Amino acid sequence: MSTVMVQGTTSDAGKSTLVTALCRWLKRQGVSVVPFKPQNMALNSAVTSDGGEIGRAQAVQAQAAGLAPHTDMNPVLLKPNSDTGAQVIIHGRALSSMDAVAYHDYKKVAMQAVLQSHQRLSAAYPVVMVEGAGSPAEINLRAGDIANMGFAEAVDCPVILIADIDKGGVFAHLVGTLALLSASEQARVQGFVINRFRGDIALLQPGLDWLEQRTGKPVLGVLPYLMDFHLEAEDAIDIRQSAKTAERIKVVVPVLPRISNHTDFDPLRLHPQVELIFVGPGQAIPAADLIILPGSKSVRSDLAFLRQQGWPAAIAKHLRYGGKLLGICGGLQMLGTQIDDPHGLEGAAGSSPGLELLEFSTVLEPEKQLRNVRGQLCLENAPVSGYEIHAGVSSGPGLNAAVRLDDGRADGGLSADGQVLGTYLHGLFESSEACSALLRWAGLREVQTVDYHALRERDIERLADLVEAHLDTAKLRTLCGL
Repeated sequence: MSTVMVQGTTSDAGKSTLVTALCRWLKRQGVSVVPFKPQNMALNSAVTSDGGEIGRAQAVQAQAAGLAPHTDMNPVLLKPNSDTGAQVIIHGRALSSMDAVAYHDYKKVAMQAVLQSHQRLSAAYPVVMVEGAGSPAEINLRAGDIANMGFAEAVDCPVILIADIDKGGVFAHLVGTLALLSASEQARVQGFVINRFRGDIALLQPGLDWLEQRTGKPVLGVLPYLMDFHLEAEDAIDIRQSAKTAERIKVVVPVLPRISNHTDFDPLRLHPQVELIFVGPGQAIPAADLIILPGSKSVRSDLAFLRQQGWPAAIAKHLRYGGKLLGICGGLQMLGTQIDDPHGLEGAAGSSPGLELLEFSTVLEPEKQLRNVRGQLCLENAPVSGYEIHAGVSSGPGLNAAVRLDDGRADGGLSADGQVLGTYLHGLFESSEACSALLRWAGLREVQTVDYHALRERDIERLADLVEAHLDTAKLRTLCGL
């Protein structure tokens, strides 16, 4: 059995991408491989086959490995609900909210959960492909580390260090990171990968030779910059746009401080007939065909932020002019008359008035609801699949089944004038027929069908092609114990 870990010199260096690529590369060779991330901090999450919650990047890596997502793939998930605190999720279940100091003390317990999951995966799969978090050289976080070298030392595994040359300073990133590690940690680093290189590799070669001579570590390869490439982001919002056709609609998403599962909008961003605009603090909501209120980890505080920005007035004007409004999960809760948090789950206990666009109210409850679901959208009876991740329980006459679920439940609601729709379902735009029905509802006359799952599968295959073409596969096979 073999465990290999990918660590990065910075956040967004390419750890998730490389682990995804290696999982598919190994799967192509008939190797049974499983992705693993000891600790993840992200507001983009997925519901697993065993009814828990993990980081969305690990769900994509599971797809690359040909597996259903499982809570053991990401045993510790931290979902920030303030600048200094986060909800702590262990083995897929929310434990409590902790501030940074309390969680630092809790790390010894969290490490046991990490090692239990790793042990189970190691017993079931010949190769465990591990993704680190942030950088292993964060000096202030070294004590009790469970996300990077602390884990690698505990399970005695080799490490690949990746850096993004597109950011600049790639040699300083690699040499500096290595220098800040202990002697035993430095010995674990078995090679470097440079990510997102543009240009003639011959111009980079003198630097690669210097790096190997300086560190005594091999460069395992240089991955080129991929154009028109999409992989669901772990946390940062991807604002890149694909090429658009002449006939298109404008969709606006207000970016809330605790926006969650913004990967919901990736299918729209990639759709050739959708101009997707993320509106941030201090920006006015422009004229649009559709406004979408996204999910939120702290619904009441994000609703207060929405009001501080003056966005409800813009939404009201948008509706007066015949525009459509969609609320997803926390965005659905904002559409109602009131949000109650009697247990203080998202801050101080209390209540907040909603936007009063649909007649229902929401109570935040300690038990989070986690489901993968299928059903039919009220628009055109389009089949839809998605997932629920929410603590709120909503009730009221305004919930008249925007989605009829196969398990017999009714989800969300549609206003009497047909302009406002709300649902708890994340991922509804990934269903081609539901996406097309929603775009027609928003005003697009002739909708091109886009298979989002096929696009994601295409790009996972492209990543595996890069491993074959640009990395030292013989060395990688040795590291994987093959």
